[in-house]
Amino acid sequence: MNIIQHAKQVISTVSKQTNRAILFYSAGKDSIALLDLMSKEFDEVVCVFMYFVKGLDHVEIYLKDIEARYPNVRIIQKPHWNLTYIHKSGSYCIPDKSVKLKKLKDIDNEVRAETGIEWSFFGMKKADSLHRRVMLMGYELEGINEKTKKAYPLSLWKNGEVLAYIKSRNLPSPIIYGKKASNGIGFNVECLLFLRERFPQDYAKIIAAYPMSEVILYQYDQQHAAK
Repeated sequence: MNIIQHAKQVISTVSKQTNRAILFYSAGKDSIALLDLMSKEFDEVVCVFMYFVKGLDHVEIYLKDIEARYPNVRIIQKPHWNLTYIHKSGSYCIPDKSVKLKKLKDIDNEVRAETGIEWSFFGMKKADSLHRRVMLMGYELEGINEKTKKAYPLSLWKNGEVLAYIKSRNLPSPIIYGKKASNGIGFNVECLLFLRERFPQDYAKIIAAYPMSEVILYQYDQQHAAK
């Protein structure tokens, strides 16, 4: 059994229990490939995009593509759970001690309650880390957790195989903010440099929402100007 057959088996196993599923979608390579696989099996896929600042142009391009490409897919946007830690501590903003801290599972539970969908899918792979390898090896087909109703169809894939699938299916190239494979949007130098250079209007939106984050690239510019 090759990796595509394995992924389809994981998805098919879950689809025998339900015709609707949740997918946590980031516009990264894993979620782009996984959405394409899931869209062929479920009557409805609800994509959950977790944002740091809502309405960034470079993200909206991907969300609009989803809606045009897959008629059985709809999108729900939620504030990223990391924002609860940022707002509570006052990192790059005024602290708000009343904020309740959240984890990914809290966002998952919220979406399940709102949609009535029982199963959630994630793009995690054994190749991502030792922790994920051990976790996934303990599940049915190394990709299904019946107890939590979570599924990981790409568990056996490697990064290069995900990118090859995307290319072979003529899917959108993933957003890549930096050199790290798991690098996503956030308050880090690589991400903010990417936005300032490629999407300055989005960089401006982030600074408007979190004014103190401007210091990240200010310090970067100062360090590199001194060299």
